[in-house]
Amino acid sequence: MYDNYRCCIFDLDGTLINTIYALNKTINLMLGELGYDGISEAQTKIFVGDGYRAFVERALISKGDERLAGLSRALPLYCRIFEENCLYRVEAYDGMRELLAYLKEQGLKIAVLTNKAEAQAVENIETVYGKGYFDLITGERPGLKKKPDPCGALYTARTLQAEPKECLYIGDTNVDMKTGAAAGMDTVGALWGFRTREELESCHPQYLAAAPTDIIQIVKNSKKPH
Repeated sequence: MYDNYRCCIFDLDGTLINTIYALNKTINLMLGELGYDGISEAQTKIFVGDGYRAFVERALISKGDERLAGLSRALPLYCRIFEENCLYRVEAYDGMRELLAYLKEQGLKIAVLTNKAEAQAVENIETVYGKGYFDLITGERPGLKKKPDPCGALYTARTLQAEPKECLYIGDTNVDMKTGAAAGMDTVGALWGFRTREELESCHPQYLAAAPTDIIQIVKNSKKPH
């Protein structure tokens, strides 16, 4: 029997799905309504990852609103615009479908853990991969601390009846690497995502993957007969 890893937990934005176009369009429409010019996709990749409030705050600060005077107006505006545009040009990264199919064939559980609002996270995942494809999808919700707090990762492991050491945590930011490490899970830095190799390496993940299909070999190499 081979069961070293029993569960793979994935971040969403920049890991499972390329959502940069939706995020960039939403923030720029919001900034436009507030009288600002937009930000670039490169800036968007740096600003996201800690939930929508932090994303909005960073965008406002980049426009000179260091005291966040416009935040109370910007937050509901962002939520409304994002609800209308959260599926704009979202797509799976090349090789991700092959990886997920392999994991399911091997009997591993697959889960999503994101700081995106849970309703939008579910909508994104189900649009790209279909309803019921993942064993668990967990997003931002009341009572659950956001990443890098490990409680979401540990909740996922408990729900899927896996020990933390049996989970592989895959993400593209330092927040993800810190989350997995704090939960006692092996981490994989996704080099195809929003952040740099240097950022991921600074968090000392167990693995770095240039493409989703590289994780197939990681799982294969981890298998131990017993």
